[in-house]
Amino acid sequence: MQHEQLLIIDFGSQVTKLIARRVRESGVYSEVHPFNKVDEAFLKSFNPKAIILSGGPSSVPDANSPRAHQAVYTMGVPILGICYGQQTMCEQLGGAVESSEEKEFGRADLNIIENSRLFEGLENIERVWMSHGDRVSKIPQGFEITAKSSNAPYAAIEDESRKFYGVQFHPEVVHTVNGAKILRNFTHNISGFKGDWTMAAFKGESIAAIRKQVGDGKVICGLSGGVDSSVAAVLIHEAIGDQLTCVYVDTGMMRKGESDQVVSLFEKHYKINLIHVDAEDEFLNLLEDVTDPEKKRKIIGGTFIDIFEREAKKAGGAKYLAQGTLYPDVIESVSFDGGPSVTIKSHHNVGGLPERMDMELVEPLRELFKDEVRALGRELGLHEDFVARHPFPGPGLAIRCPGAITKDRLDILREADAVYLDQIKKHGLYDDIWQAFAVLLPVQTVGVMGDSRTYDYVLALRAVTSTDGMTADYYPYSHEFLGETATRIINECRGVNRVVYDVTSKPPGTIEWE
Repeated sequence: MQHEQLLIIDFGSQVTKLIARRVRESGVYSEVHPFNKVDEAFLKSFNPKAIILSGGPSSVPDANSPRAHQAVYTMGVPILGICYGQQTMCEQLGGAVESSEEKEFGRADLNIIENSRLFEGLENIERVWMSHGDRVSKIPQGFEITAKSSNAPYAAIEDESRKFYGVQFHPEVVHTVNGAKILRNFTHNISGFKGDWTMAAFKGESIAAIRKQVGDGKVICGLSGGVDSSVAAVLIHEAIGDQLTCVYVDTGMMRKGESDQVVSLFEKHYKINLIHVDAEDEFLNLLEDVTDPEKKRKIIGGTFIDIFEREAKKAGGAKYLAQGTLYPDVIESVSFDGGPSVTIKSHHNVGGLPERMDMELVEPLRELFKDEVRALGRELGLHEDFVARHPFPGPGLAIRCPGAITKDRLDILREADAVYLDQIKKHGLYDDIWQAFAVLLPVQTVGVMGDSRTYDYVLALRAVTSTDGMTADYYPYSHEFLGETATRIINECRGVNRVVYDVTSKPPGTIEWE
């Protein structure tokens, strides 16, 4: 890529990925790298136009707490330190950090006391999000205070001559009302980025890169039916045409009509070579009487890999394996502290197959976040109904069917889920909701329909709002909507006689039930 790059040095914050997302939303290409991988040689190779130091769980006063390489501060590029990043920058440049009895967690009012390019266009009092126990007690020579809060006298500091900035709050989270504007001020006004990171540019660059990597070789791609693998496949097909073959393993755990949609999209619309495997019986036999959710996941993931490998060998001749790996997977697979890496979900990314089948990987989406993948899908001409679908778990309906899985229970759930989603769309709510789905509980209750007694299943409805899936709140449906939806489900779906609505937030709950 020929884009200006911003480097984010990660100190282990749970929201470091959000920094990269916010920066990219303003058209600036950014990458996250753990602090212990960023040395002088890396900095020279990466050649960042600016650097952001992330937050983190460590305490600067502690021995062996992480630090940025000292070469970071001698590169002559703008630097923004966020929370822990501000603290370690201060300590490394001659200031001091102390543990404080007056900790700040949650919303706070930021009082901007000096003009600063970082806060250009903001009010004197801004609502921000704090999450810190330590705080700066002495700023380095050359720095001045530009903002403070009730418990952070150095809530924002800067050395304008070197373009070094530090903030104690988190501009990357949505709770900081004008956080995106603050980050844009840093990237565009202070660092001088042009903002040329677009999906149109990425599409062209990726097609060229795929052609260069693959040459005249053959590529095989595993389709899960989701947005990621589908966008990857369409992009690769645009690059190399009939050199690509896709394998779609139908587990029998998909939503109503989803398998037909995938087959139609690839075979009829895009004319992509597609091997469609109906493996419902195979999966159901292996899942018989399995109730533990982790065992379900492992069986589904392992069986998917076995079937994919079997079909790929039948097709023969492929040198490359395509995967829909996304940038969050890449970030999470490299631990910032050098500990064990996080395993990428095998069902989404066909884990382990490159080694088993002696194939090279083609991962055209590994630089993208989920929202960027959707934007790329639109750039490739995928229909909005497909691109904008709510997230769907790799194991599919198996983990929305607590207890033992049977074809009958899956069919009941499929029908009820379809009615629920139809209701949401009819009421114009689909795009306001991050994720909505039905869960068929392993509980039956007594009901009355007409003059007859029923003993049928309870269906739970779930709908959440979120920006990143890390936290979520239940969607506040009206009672009229819930009553109307429950009536439709009970009248139209065999096997359900009671409907409940899940009003649990994340945390303490998770979005999915299993």
